[in-house]
Amino acid sequence: MKQFEVNFDGLVGPTHNYAGLSFGNVASLNNAKSTSSPKQAAKQGLLKMKALADMGMLQGVLAPQERPDILTLRRLGFTGTDGQVLEKAAKQAPAIFLACCSASSMWTANAATVSPSADTADGRVHFTPANLTNKFHRSLEPEVTGNILKATFADERFFQHHAHLPDNEHFGDEGAANHTRLCSDYGHAGVEIFVYGRYAFDSSKPAPTRFPARQTLEACQAVARLHGLSDEGVVYVQQNPDVIDQGVFHNDVIAVGNRNVLFYHEQAFHNTQAALAEIQQKYGDDKLHFIQVNTSDVSVEDAVKTYLFNTQIISLPNGEMAIIAPTECQENPAVARYLDKLVTLGTPIKQVHFFDVKQSMRNGGGPACLRLRVALTDKEVDAVNPNTLINDGLFERLNLWVDKHYRDVLSVDDLRDPQLLSESRSALDELTQILKLGSVYPFQR
Repeated sequence: MKQFEVNFDGLVGPTHNYAGLSFGNVASLNNAKSTSSPKQAAKQGLLKMKALADMGMLQGVLAPQERPDILTLRRLGFTGTDGQVLEKAAKQAPAIFLACCSASSMWTANAATVSPSADTADGRVHFTPANLTNKFHRSLEPEVTGNILKATFADERFFQHHAHLPDNEHFGDEGAANHTRLCSDYGHAGVEIFVYGRYAFDSSKPAPTRFPARQTLEACQAVARLHGLSDEGVVYVQQNPDVIDQGVFHNDVIAVGNRNVLFYHEQAFHNTQAALAEIQQKYGDDKLHFIQVNTSDVSVEDAVKTYLFNTQIISLPNGEMAIIAPTECQENPAVARYLDKLVTLGTPIKQVHFFDVKQSMRNGGGPACLRLRVALTDKEVDAVNPNTLINDGLFERLNLWVDKHYRDVLSVDDLRDPQLLSESRSALDELTQILKLGSVYPFQR
């Protein structure tokens, strides 16, 4: 039986914009209200997907959310035609309006937490959409995310879907951005590492003071229970409150893992040595590569600015590992110097590939934010909706779809244009036919 890690990247939506909605995300705040290019953003993402497929990886695509979110605006009391709803919301409650226009669903690292069948009690792949309660604009995503995941992974013999956790700060859950998995091979039982920022029910424990800790220990524990994970295969690690206050809003901005490699900054975790010891003990006697980046080599500021740890580490068909990094890493002297050194250190990481994902980076997310990792056996791959897996034909078709439907330039003021909503719905309706997802959006029902 063969095993794979499939990256399912979020497709950037036709209303991609920079609204600066994410307090605690430095890049998002710094680029607030800038003009965006939906077409360029979508094509940058598609090029990354195609490049990984060409490297021999299995690569999938997840559809974006509908934005502006008219249904939520109506729930909040704005009435009339869709055009009138947009105009009233933009004038009367601009902050709420912008939240309902958020482009954040492209970061599918926050879509869900996924546990592969090798780790779960019932031998199925488990999915729990993240509730994303810390940010109003992201809390609008879980229901449609669940619809898209169910349409992509529909076969109940292989896949188990859970509802998102209760919509409450006690169970704040940010999905795979705070979860990684170490294993000898993707199809073998591994150690699932859940990283949390705070305790929900114990205010005496360490917590950040400047920016919010979005993930709670209690949410991590709930997801582990839902997925049927054994205590011997789970480690809970607290993120360092100080780095959260420096703009590290998710663990995947300061640490990333793949198979037997954990690549992390020395300031990433609250109690690093104890965490690493527990990970090693539960992993077993096989070799683990703990690659620590010291502050003297790369500052937290540079790590956040370049998203050094929001890179993807992938296992290539030849057995080597490669880092998929944004071009910002190449342009920063300290980070570029470190990456040049990294491939010579004798770890499994032997290559670095740089990609231009500036449209995503300016909104606060790098290459790893754009993908949801799903470890699958060959039988499970065969059960995935085949229309969502990238190949030459789908790549070409999606690029033509983007050319047909997406605007070259979009300003925040354009979001109130009823014509943009009509264009977006037309695009998404056609996309669900291309990917054969069925009716996953409220406007289709």
